[in-house]
Amino acid sequence: VQLVESGGDSVQAGGSLRLSCAASGSTYARDRGYCMAWFRQTLGTEREGVAAIYSGGGSLHFHDSVKGRFTVSQDSAKNTVYLHMLSLKPEDTAMYYCAARRDTYCSGIGRPSQYNYWGQGTQVTVS
Repeated sequence: VQLVESGGDSVQAGGSLRLSCAASGSTYARDRGYCMAWFRQTLGTEREGVAAIYSGGGSLHFHDSVKGRFTVSQDSAKNTVYLHMLSLKPEDTAMYYCAARRDTYCSGIGRPSQYNYWGQGTQVTVS
């Protein structure tokens, strides 16, 4: 499974961004059940879970700090997951990573160690 993020940018506080995570690979195409998540990380800190969505549909999960501002969606036809970020704050500044793990559902965002596949990250800077 390969994951490629895009959409990171520098924006002013209060602005919005949409990050994309395109999934590909024969394994992903064959095994449709994946928990897809967004994590973020700044220098010197641990990777923090932001949001999660199950590829087969179902409940969404968000970190408390982004509830009401961020949402996550997917386009199954494009094998792409999106993170919609509104009312951005300087504390949202981080490298954002897309992650995936095979599962039958997403029971919350989980820990980074639970994910098998990672993208290269896309930088979000809010000033």
